[in-house]
Amino acid sequence: MFVRDYMTRHPVMVNPTTSIVEAQHVMAETKVRHLPVVESGKRLVGLITRERMRIPPTELASLNVWEITRFLSNLAVKDVMVKREDVVTIGPDVPLEEAAQVMIENKIGCLPVLEDGIVMGIITEIDMMVQLVDLLGGSVPGVRVTIRMPNEKGELAKVTGAIAAQGWGIYASGGVITPKQPDYWDCVLKVRDVCKEELLAVLEKIEGHEIIDAREY
Repeated sequence: MFVRDYMTRHPVMVNPTTSIVEAQHVMAETKVRHLPVVESGKRLVGLITRERMRIPPTELASLNVWEITRFLSNLAVKDVMVKREDVVTIGPDVPLEEAAQVMIENKIGCLPVLEDGIVMGIITEIDMMVQLVDLLGGSVPGVRVTIRMPNEKGELAKVTGAIAAQGWGIYASGGVITPKQPDYWDCVLKVRDVCKEELLAVLEKIEGHEIIDAREY
C-alpha cells in the first residue's frame, strides 16, 4: 500500500493570484478542504486550507458590510496561503503508514504528493480513513472478531491455522498492541462464509486466547 494508490489524482488547484472569494467558492463547489497553490507546470508554491481563510475577527470589527466585502475581494490566495517552504509534502512511492505518521507528527490534514516539485496528487486524512475501512473489510459481509492473544511468535498462526482447517476465508485483518497491556496483542479478523456461532466454537478452543468481540454484518 503506497501513497500513489490512495491519493486523489489531479486534485483541484488554484494559482497565487486567485481571489480568496473565488477560492472559497471552489472549495464549496468541489467539497474539498485543501487546495494546492501552483504556478505554471503545476509546480507547488503553497497550500490553502479552510483554516487559512478564516479572517481574524479583530481585523473586521471596525468595518461595515461593504468594507468587509471590499477587504475580502482584495485578498488573494498568495496573501494567506501556507508558503511552499512550510508545506509538508510526500512522494508517491512512500508507504501509506509512513504518510499517516507524517500527518500525525505534524498535526496536519493533508499531504500534497510531489514528484520533482510537480503536484501529482494529494492525500488527506479522509483518504486514510477510507483505507482503514477497506483494510478491516468494513464493506464486506462476514464475521468481525477481535481476539486478544499473547504477544508472542506463533500465536496468530494458531488462529489462521484453525480458520484455514475449516475451509473458511479471512477477508481482512489488522492488529495492535493491547492498550496498557504490552504483553498482549489485539487482532481483528473479518472471516467470510461462516456464521458467528461456528467461528466462535473454533476460536474459543485456542488456549490462552480471549474473544473480546464478535459481530456479523
